[in-house]
Amino acid sequence: EGYRVGVLDADITGPSIPMLFGLQGPVEPGPVGIRPLQSRTGIKVISMNFLLASEDQPVIWRGPLIGRAITQLWGDVMWGDLDYLLVDLPPGTSDASLTTMQSLPVNGIVMVTTPQSLAAMVVRKAVHMAQAVKIPILGVVENMAYFVCPDTGKQHFIFGPSHAGEVALTAGAPLLAQLPIAPQVAACCDAGEIESVTLAEIPALLKAFIQAMPVTERRPT
Repeated sequence: EGYRVGVLDADITGPSIPMLFGLQGPVEPGPVGIRPLQSRTGIKVISMNFLLASEDQPVIWRGPLIGRAITQLWGDVMWGDLDYLLVDLPPGTSDASLTTMQSLPVNGIVMVTTPQSLAAMVVRKAVHMAQAVKIPILGVVENMAYFVCPDTGKQHFIFGPSHAGEVALTAGAPLLAQLPIAPQVAACCDAGEIESVTLAEIPALLKAFIQAMPVTERRPT
């Protein structure tokens, strides 16, 4: 679609975005901040993992340091002119989520769940948190909703019946997509080729996401 996109990995203690895109640090300083790395399709990416000596090095920090790191990854990075900056957050209502909602100019949140009741319960907590701080919830996406048998084409609900509708109802937001378990996705993620995923459901999800986004002025360069 030609959109200019950035991804901020706000999961400071468990960053996974670099591996998905096949990117490794270190990052380089620019004239007014850190230069984000770019994926093969031009997506700008920043993550705590780019600042570590090794991707296996743990980040053992308390909440205030995690919050400070997120605000620095947002404010001290040369994002340039973007149409969308996606912030990947860990599950639940951690310091990372609170810092992002309160310190970054968030236009909306997409809640991601899986079919299990336990996952839905955790996501509902995040829904109530977003509502408490008055951040719009754009929609709900359910991962691993079902598995399609390659021999018969039949859907199998391996993790039980979906609770995504209940989450969407609590959020007062649409159910944007229910994505299947797909070996291709796992293989692409492990190979650092997330941009090569070609699930049939993705175009409709992207269209629904774009339509759900509020129209706002872009952040200046």
